Amino acid sequence: MSLPSLRPSLLTLAGVVALAGCASAPGSRGGIADGAQARVAILETTDVHSNILSYDYYKQKEDPTVGYERVATLIRQARAEFANTFLFDSGDTIQGTVLADFQARVQPVSCAEKLGIYQAFDAMGYDGATAGNHEFNYGLPFLSQVTGTPMNVDGGASARCKGPDFPMVLSNVYSARDQAPLFKPWEIVTKDIAITGADGRPARVPLRVAIIGFTPPPILAWDKQNLDGKVTVSGVVEAAQRYLPQIQAQHPDLVVGILHGGLSAAPYTSDMENGGWHLAGVEGLDVLLLGHSHTEFPGPRYKDLPQTDAVRGFVRGKPAVMGGFFGKDLGVIDLHLLRRNGRWVIDADGTHSEVRPICTSKDACVAADPAIAPLVAKAHAAAQAYVNTPIGRSQVHFSSYFVDVGNSTALAVVNAAQRDYVLRELPRLHPELAGIPVLSAAAPFRTGFGGSEDYTDVPAGTLTLRSAADLYFYPNTLSAVKTDGAGVKAWLETSAGRYNRIDPAKAGEQPLINTRHTAYNADQLQGGVSYVIDVTRPQGQRITTLTYQGKPVDPAQPFIVVTNNYRASGGGDFPGLDGRNIVLAAPDGSREILAEWLKAKGTVTQADLEPTSWRFAPVKAAGPLTFPCPAGKLDIAKAQGLPPIRELSVAGDGAAKCAVDLSQP
Repeated sequence: MSLPSLRPSLLTLAGVVALAGCASAPGSRGGIADGAQARVAILETTDVHSNILSYDYYKQKEDPTVGYERVATLIRQARAEFANTFLFDSGDTIQGTVLADFQARVQPVSCAEKLGIYQAFDAMGYDGATAGNHEFNYGLPFLSQVTGTPMNVDGGASARCKGPDFPMVLSNVYSARDQAPLFKPWEIVTKDIAITGADGRPARVPLRVAIIGFTPPPILAWDKQNLDGKVTVSGVVEAAQRYLPQIQAQHPDLVVGILHGGLSAAPYTSDMENGGWHLAGVEGLDVLLLGHSHTEFPGPRYKDLPQTDAVRGFVRGKPAVMGGFFGKDLGVIDLHLLRRNGRWVIDADGTHSEVRPICTSKDACVAADPAIAPLVAKAHAAAQAYVNTPIGRSQVHFSSYFVDVGNSTALAVVNAAQRDYVLRELPRLHPELAGIPVLSAAAPFRTGFGGSEDYTDVPAGTLTLRSAADLYFYPNTLSAVKTDGAGVKAWLETSAGRYNRIDPAKAGEQPLINTRHTAYNADQLQGGVSYVIDVTRPQGQRITTLTYQGKPVDPAQPFIVVTNNYRASGGGDFPGLDGRNIVLAAPDGSREILAEWLKAKGTVTQADLEPTSWRFAPVKAAGPLTFPCPAGKLDIAKAQGLPPIRELSVAGDGAAKCAVDLSQP
């Protein structure tokens, strides 16, 4: 629904924005004369995903283009530049690397031990943080423990374990037992800041900054097995409206919303994934920190968003920033504060946001802060040893380099393992479903989004646990759903949104890939199914041929489709997938199921894997059809028998642009 009553909270007159405090309130610091001014930098990290070190656990080598240890250098530089700084994190912090999985599942940290990423954050002195959706991946007991937050939920810690030294705030997730928020919904952080008085003299005064946190409401679907029946979730706008009166009663000088979410001007709903644009319209919020979208704001992606300055970093009149992902960037809001009518106001003309990268080019990255690596050295070494445990061999080279144009090797092995598991387990649990065809769906997780090294690449030879982690990046669990032929087609149509619509008559270059449709929402189905994608057709009408075991699929024909808990519970907004048609929710992780399958096989051969189940309908395009690709890998495409591909250009960072010829059937 739309919310026409929402309006910007900041009163903007002649480029000046009033803050939340009021002149007669304790938070207004009435002793400061009008005319004083200050410069305060709000620093933000987000979506670090436990990339503490500049290290790729899958390729077992240093990677200077990622890593919180380098962001720490940017933080120290910013603190040297600005006299006044506050440092916050917008979530998706504790999950995302082999090290994170090791500390959560293989050798879990004890109640008395601080999680590695929080050790790193505490070394840099954070002032507050919120929880992202991936904070819930390891379950509430683990989250309760490592954040040092007793929770009145099933499995929640009653004792206060070792957590971070900064406050965690989250306003829109509540215990199903008593409807109390899992974390403090808000907190006030007070720091003395340096100002220039109205008389031109320097002074120090307290600044009271209120922080309120929000996570994406769809966590109930995405982590259903961890959260169902244990928590309730509200929309981010509703949570802000619920708690902002409490905050305003404390008369802070500034209210900062820390949202693990991005920006969308689509009509507001209470389960909206990226509600930042609407949150910016809630009265009482002054500054917005964003995340989740794995991109940067300000930035060109948002240049057409209404009421948004994507150059200087304002959303509906409010300063905002989204500081990248994987420890690649630091978000900075440079606030210019003026004293007017007994309170601090933001001088919008003197304020701007920016995202500072750790690398200005592939070979020009800031040095790692030497204080970070020693904090996790022991866990890092143990995780390295763990992932090198041999589990089998392969005669097949698994890669995701050309997955968008038909190289399904990295997905075929996942589909084979998933399907084998369900074919064994489902008849035992649901004998009434025996005989229904079982398909498997897998999506690529690493397709170059994070840079030219961000691909799955498991060479033929010895397989290790690292290989399984590379092939299955996320800590999902396996699920199976019951659907029908119409549901399978709708599933494939949604996945085919990965491609732009192609005009064959257009002479110029046309990008094949729709970058707004993420690769992890582009499932490829196997298990006897075969289909054709026609990219000249509009979305929703692209699957022109769909067969099972060589025969056209009847829309009413029943199918079981194996997938993961994220997709089965509604992740990606696939038609008919909302958790209600799940027939198997495995207690085992998808990655662990894959590892066990590889162990059982001993040696994986091409005969163990189903060939690619789909192809493009022929397109005789007048101009080149382009897609992002890794440089120097065309031999892999040729070995896979893909349509003719050629490199058009290579960037300095190792990324390339390729063109594919789809003219042949």
